[in-house]
Amino acid sequence: MEDNIKLEWGRRITGKLLDTWPKDENGELVEPVFLTHCTSFDMNDEMIVNLLEAYNIPCVRQYPNDGDFGRLILGMSGPGVDIYVPMTQYEDAVNLTEGSAEYEEL
Repeated sequence: MEDNIKLEWGRRITGKLLDTWPKDENGELVEPVFLTHCTSFDMNDEMIVNLLEAYNIPCVRQYPNDGDFGRLILGMSGPGVDIYVPMTQYEDAVNLTEGSAEYEEL
């Protein structure tokens, strides 16, 4: 198997992420789908990523426009970050990140 695999939208996954990303019945990586867009100013992206990882849902961050450059120079991406999860775990990721109405009432 390759050391890294290119995803359709131009990102490569390697290492632990490659090992944890789910595969379909043919052994191909499950398609990543857009979960949410976060600003980097409030650290919301870090909290969402850590929450997903705590529940064994792998995710990929993509920095739109020149976000990678801002992240390199400033330590954060001005345009924010897009978070992608495997299509097969999308519903679970949405439920985790949006919370439950049952808990919001408490």
